[in-house]
Amino acid sequence: MGRRRVELRRIEDNTSRQVCFSKRRNGLLKKAKELSVLCDVEVGLILSSAKGKLYHFASPYSIDKIIGHYRHFVNSEREVNEHHSVQGCLKDFSYPRVDCQILEIVQWCLDETNISKLSVNDLSQLESILEGTLAQTTSRKASVAHI
Repeated sequence: MGRRRVELRRIEDNTSRQVCFSKRRNGLLKKAKELSVLCDVEVGLILSSAKGKLYHFASPYSIDKIIGHYRHFVNSEREVNEHHSVQGCLKDFSYPRVDCQILEIVQWCLDETNISKLSVNDLSQLESILEGTLAQTTSRKASVAHI
């Protein structure tokens, strides 16, 4: 006998609603843990029952650290608009481009006043771009040296 689809509507009976919440809460917490382990991501989950009791799950860090990370991300996104972000600077970037344009972008990103505004995501993107450019430069240097 298979499972049947449950119509999504409010359960009127308080006892049935509490039992359903308890079962689904445990399932949701299990799925959050699986997501964290399988995908190596930060997961923070906060639930508030009808009676006002709080439940939370955080992995691999504490819920406070995840909320702090979220707040920092939101604040960083507000401070740096798309035009001044690494992604905004590089959305028109396509290989091959003139070296001076690459240098201008990197110089803008590495300027002390600008680098402090970059989010962790922007810094990771910048690092990836620099590593890619370095690999291309090294490859080009090796091919020119062997000619």
